[in-house]
Amino acid sequence: MTTDSPLVSQQIVPQIKPPVAAAWHTVVFILVVGAWASWGYLGTHTAQYQQDPHRLFTYILTAGWEWLVVGYIAWGVRSHGMRFRELIGRRWKNFLHFLIDFGIAVGFWILALVVLGVVNFAFLHLKPQPSVKLMLPQTVLEMVVWVMVCVTAGFCEEIMFRGYLQRQFIAWTGNIAAGVVLSAVLFGAAHIYGGVKSAFLIAVFGLLFGILAEFRGSLLPGMMTHTWQDTLAGLAAKYVHM
Repeated sequence: MTTDSPLVSQQIVPQIKPPVAAAWHTVVFILVVGAWASWGYLGTHTAQYQQDPHRLFTYILTAGWEWLVVGYIAWGVRSHGMRFRELIGRRWKNFLHFLIDFGIAVGFWILALVVLGVVNFAFLHLKPQPSVKLMLPQTVLEMVVWVMVCVTAGFCEEIMFRGYLQRQFIAWTGNIAAGVVLSAVLFGAAHIYGGVKSAFLIAVFGLLFGILAEFRGSLLPGMMTHTWQDTLAGLAAKYVHM
């Protein structure tokens, strides 16, 4: 008697999706992101940078760089025979679907703030770095550009780390948990400019984003949460530290 039926096979074998791009493409991506993170870390901790941060220039440069990286990802994905749109996952077919994802994003945001608050209070005792504070928007024009940068970050960074890198790691390891964790670690490392403790906390945030993406099968709720978290954090800090 044999049990090699299609139904049994589907139940036993985990359905891990194939890689979304060539291995060399991902290696180049990791090296480029690492170089950018290192440059940001050195820049944020130099005296010249602290005295004259050039916020608008930095905002525009950051947004432009992230769109270039997403363009590189789109090229690699298409070269691999996959549509870029598939990285985002489930799409909104009607307004109800949008409302569901919006509700999930709000609930996730509240849960994430609680988790991050507990981690910071229990282990990190993190305080904002002076160099990072100087990069927060101060004028009306800077606030407007800041919001545009946050929208860019919400879309581009979710594509980069959850849509692309997380799926690559899951495919390579054959393990969803491993892929989520590895992507979160690199997400934190990419934000090393705020210091090691800040990078660790952001890695925890990335872990939560990765779980959300796998749970929902879509990047859209994470994109919404990512966008308004960055936006509100920057604008609120302007008034908190006046």
